[in-house]
Amino acid sequence: MKNFFRRNWLILTTGFVIGVIALALGALGNPGNMGFCVACFLRDIAGSLGLHSSANVQYFRPEIVGILLGSMIAALAFREFRGKAGSSPILRFILGAFVAVGALMFLGCPLRMIIRLGSGDLNALVGLLGFFAGILVGVAFLKKGFTLKRAYEQSRVEGAAFPLAMLVLFILSVSGIFGTFLSSEEGPGSLHAFWAVSLAAGLAVGFLCQRSRMCMAGGLRDVVLFKDFSLISGFAVLFLTILVGSLIMKGSEFSFSFAGQPIAHTDGLWNFLGMALTGWLSILLGGCPLRQLILAGEGNSDSAVTVLGMICGAAFSHNWGLASSAEGPTANGKVAVVVGFAVAVLISVVCTFAKKKEDN
Repeated sequence: MKNFFRRNWLILTTGFVIGVIALALGALGNPGNMGFCVACFLRDIAGSLGLHSSANVQYFRPEIVGILLGSMIAALAFREFRGKAGSSPILRFILGAFVAVGALMFLGCPLRMIIRLGSGDLNALVGLLGFFAGILVGVAFLKKGFTLKRAYEQSRVEGAAFPLAMLVLFILSVSGIFGTFLSSEEGPGSLHAFWAVSLAAGLAVGFLCQRSRMCMAGGLRDVVLFKDFSLISGFAVLFLTILVGSLIMKGSEFSFSFAGQPIAHTDGLWNFLGMALTGWLSILLGGCPLRQLILAGEGNSDSAVTVLGMICGAAFSHNWGLASSAEGPTANGKVAVVVGFAVAVLISVVCTFAKKKEDN
């Protein structure tokens, strides 16, 4: 046990720090049980840019910019920043879009899933079971040889383009120079901590996650493939941190329950299926939404394309009535998740057996 802590102190520390930050952001203004959620934050950014017209979820979230810059700073400091691209970018964009569809069916990314569970939301437990089921399917295709092909070296300018573009957009949103960024007056988009606090929180998370390689999908993949519990241990610490913090902050009002949870619904089947789709696609992409942001910050333009796919997927979800709400999933959303599974099967099969054909 002592050796385990010695080997994994960084990932354990990262889980603890993210938990503290998520609790702090929730106390300082972020929506309930949403101190940190990559899918929700990308959805709000899409709304801020006018990519969807849902007035309740529009705000240029500084946390996303902070994660990108924190990862970039860490990668530069430790000489790990490298421009890379060319690994099936269009397929990654499509997969990223359906990751957002699945996450917004559940109403949260894998990171928020753990935060919700630690806060007492048992719907997140159903989501976790679905996420793990999706991981198992994705791993099965990995074992059969699934690949999106290799990436190729690019210039540092190419690698830095996406994080810096997001920084410029963030500066414009804060300064109000053009006055074209939308911001919700009510609903989740109107709930946020002061921008400088959120940016600092994102920087810390990005820096630590770049160094620790924290990834929920990767952690469960390693457990299944290698019986390696290193990465997943960070999320165990995150859960315990949120649980203890929630018990202290909520006191006697804290309870594990399905009903009455903030920004959540109780439809178990579609919570399960939404996160199953997210888990499967995250394995195909090589990382969960948080990990994609970290890789984009390291100079990986394929991950940047994936993030852009998630932003567009979030926009589609709200323009076309795919996203769930507290009232539950929509009929359109259910169809979209089913289509997402069909796309997952198609890409998984083609990119597995095309590789086998080349090898023969």
